[in-house]
Amino acid sequence: MNKLIAVVGMTGSGKSVITDYLEKNGFKKVYFGGLTYEKMKEEGISYTPEADKMMRVKMREEYGMAAYAILSLPKIKEYIKDSDVVIDGLYSWDEYLVLKNEFPNIILLSVVVDKNIRYDRLKIRPNRNYTYEEAMDRDLNEIEKLSKGGPICYADYYILNNTTIEDEINSLKNILNKIK
Repeated sequence: MNKLIAVVGMTGSGKSVITDYLEKNGFKKVYFGGLTYEKMKEEGISYTPEADKMMRVKMREEYGMAAYAILSLPKIKEYIKDSDVVIDGLYSWDEYLVLKNEFPNIILLSVVVDKNIRYDRLKIRPNRNYTYEEAMDRDLNEIEKLSKGGPICYADYYILNNTTIEDEINSLKNILNKIK
């Protein structure tokens, strides 16, 4: 049976580094956040942290708190037939419950970083950078309104990503050895 790994963590924790590595090593990637950017593009909205937040709220108002899981289910089901699958950015507890119901063996992998290190990284991140205040606002919104903490706390495995990308990937390799 092919594996389904959902990578969870706060904005700027290093989820994309993990999912990109897994994708380069044979996993098919499903990027939940990509749905937001696709919808913004469809509606002709340029990226800003405020526009990103507005679209995420709008999508959840339309589809519920499990929006991204529900909208991604067809792609995940198709991919998992032939490949291991990694989800970049599962956000809410409701999304996790939808996926757990469909895929009982889903593995939650949480990437955690000290808050101030994340905020410093987010200031210089290309394309989707955030000021300290914007990052804090996004964190609080995701914790208070999206139940993002549940999947992070309930993870099967954790990567502490306070140092280098190399250390992050080495931690991932150790986890992959455990789940093989």
